[in-house]
Amino acid sequence: MHYKHKLFLSFPLFILTLTQAQKTNLAPAVPVVDEYFGTKITDEYRNLEDLDNPSTKKWMKSQTDYTNAVLDKIPKRRYYLEQRLELDKRQGYSVIDLKITTNDKYFYLKKGGHEKTAKLYFREGFSGREEFIYDPADFKIHGDNREFVINYISPSLNGEKVAIAMTEKGKELSEVVIMDVKTKTVFPEIITNTMPAAIGGIKWLDDGSGFFYTRFPLSDSKAPGFYENTEVILSKLGTNPESLTEIFSTKNNPELKLDEKKAPIMLDSNEKYYIGMLVDNSYYRQTFIISKQELLEGKKNWSPFYVKEDKVRSLQLAGQDVYFLSQYNAQNYTLCKTNVEKPNFKNPEILIPERKDEVIGQYRVTKDGIYYTTTKNGVEAKLYLLKDGKDISIKLPYPSGSISLQARGKDFSEIWISCSGWVNEEQRFKYDIKTHSFSTENIIPIIEYPEFKDIIVEEITVKARDGEEIPLSLIYHKNIKKNSKNPLFIDAYGAFGISQNPFFAKLYMLWAKEGGVFAVAHVRGGSEKGEKWRLGGYKETKPNSWRDLIDCTEYLINEKYTSKDKVAAWGASAGGITVGRALTERPDLFKAAILEVPVTNPLRDVLTARSDAEEYGSLKDPKEFKGVLEMDAYQHIIKGTNYPAVLITGGINDTRVKVWEPAKFAAKLMSDNTSENPVLLKVDYEGGHGGNTTADHIFSNFSDIFSFAFWQLGHPGYQPKSKTR
Repeated sequence: MHYKHKLFLSFPLFILTLTQAQKTNLAPAVPVVDEYFGTKITDEYRNLEDLDNPSTKKWMKSQTDYTNAVLDKIPKRRYYLEQRLELDKRQGYSVIDLKITTNDKYFYLKKGGHEKTAKLYFREGFSGREEFIYDPADFKIHGDNREFVINYISPSLNGEKVAIAMTEKGKELSEVVIMDVKTKTVFPEIITNTMPAAIGGIKWLDDGSGFFYTRFPLSDSKAPGFYENTEVILSKLGTNPESLTEIFSTKNNPELKLDEKKAPIMLDSNEKYYIGMLVDNSYYRQTFIISKQELLEGKKNWSPFYVKEDKVRSLQLAGQDVYFLSQYNAQNYTLCKTNVEKPNFKNPEILIPERKDEVIGQYRVTKDGIYYTTTKNGVEAKLYLLKDGKDISIKLPYPSGSISLQARGKDFSEIWISCSGWVNEEQRFKYDIKTHSFSTENIIPIIEYPEFKDIIVEEITVKARDGEEIPLSLIYHKNIKKNSKNPLFIDAYGAFGISQNPFFAKLYMLWAKEGGVFAVAHVRGGSEKGEKWRLGGYKETKPNSWRDLIDCTEYLINEKYTSKDKVAAWGASAGGITVGRALTERPDLFKAAILEVPVTNPLRDVLTARSDAEEYGSLKDPKEFKGVLEMDAYQHIIKGTNYPAVLITGGINDTRVKVWEPAKFAAKLMSDNTSENPVLLKVDYEGGHGGNTTADHIFSNFSDIFSFAFWQLGHPGYQPKSKTR
């Protein structure tokens, strides 16, 4: 009893100390006023965008040090990290990025439970003997002990060679080496200034003598114009990688009038043609086509293939046939086919018509027909086969939230499916069309998790204020009581048409194991319910994204899953708009918020070289400007308001959301907030946008988010134990 009494007395003192410390270390402010269409916008912390300014560096570092000192007082700060590492060790090893060549060679990244980074392995077929290929720790060209991770692999068509991309500290720019698989020797050439895991990949020539990749002219990813004037390069093995052969770019193809801010990539090919694409943040993109023979002869006669207005996605070439998903006059996609030499994308042959409540997802063309998947509300997956004009439903091995497909190619029967869900570990199966049965072909060991056996999933829909039904996923222990006392962690994204499909979420289950409810709000802006869902949280309709989150949160409070002082919201990247605006519009509704590498200042974000204007809106259009301003959480912080506790994170090497964006939001919130709730900024000086680093580093960052949320929601095991006076 004495211990509890002492803790109760010390907690207010701890909070008061936090508040006082923040108010004495406010960021330097140098306001700038911009005017758009008669509206004046004051940007109080524009100066923080200069990341080379000593005062900016000093302030961000001091805030990060302070945040770490605060988080260190949470008794279970490392709980999630320790649990994840223990679960990994129990499993033995994990496998990602499996690639299968048409001649049945398997390449994959495998990380032992005791290892920090994955290594590359190979085997001849599923039953073949596993062979170690490459360890990123052997990449020592810089003469130091930098910790590289493999973030992308690409085997040649016959599997005799493999391209291995590596990076460090969360950076997306990679260095690529080529290995001869049989001899295990690495070619001396090193490809730099590329990010194949994010843009363009590596596409091999048919004979394996070289490959295409997208090159960035600038080496400094923080430099202005870094994303401009990228180029597709043909690299031949045995040649100097600094001797560049451009084959698709603004400079090489001036007649195409390509936009210098859009990245050209090699998308696909068949026996006769290459397809190139311009990559930006648009949902639909523009492509071009060229004869293989003519390109390799040095000719430049690319011609248009399809345009954005054709609403084409997921293109695959198979001989003379072009398969694709279309949203042209279809909300939930149709699966279509046209001829590569005489394409008609607006009036193609429709193989699978639009389904009312199911969105068509992946598909694979095989010798036996076309296998394809659908999802309902983004969380209920189904599998079908189109064979001889008949649409056949295939019963899954078990009900699944999501399915991914893998096939050897159009001339083979092999098809594999990987099924997973929020509480079901991903399992891989091979389908036998002759017996209509599945056989297990797992690459990783499937183990029991007795600590999660009582964690259940509830999939519901919540009626939004405008009548739309918002899908909401709930993960919790089966014995929780609806007594308004459960800590609720609600995650939301809602942008770029990205759906939050179920996956085996150990973080969510550990939250439930600790007594909480984890929720995923499938807000508008994603594609869970097709094109209308994406367009419902896009540009001027973006307020639907954060109001869907607010409506879902209020529903859970009204249904007594939780209460206002037990709710934490989590938004990452573009989800920072959703959560940032929810907390600035309804600060009373949340006890805490976590903004992870967040977009919080889109008025400035859309002006960067990697422009998100295609998604958020343009400042050159008066209507779209109003939409961008409305979604800007930084500009909606109101002085004198009581805001909830907020943890804001940024990555020093983040090229997608520059670290000044979360820093500016934190600075303004610290200055204008009048509550005693802590506002913490944590800059990851060894990371970027969340990936491309070691497993324990990623787990450690999640552990801070996990423990901060439980601390703020009052979980007894996470309350700081500071001394009384």
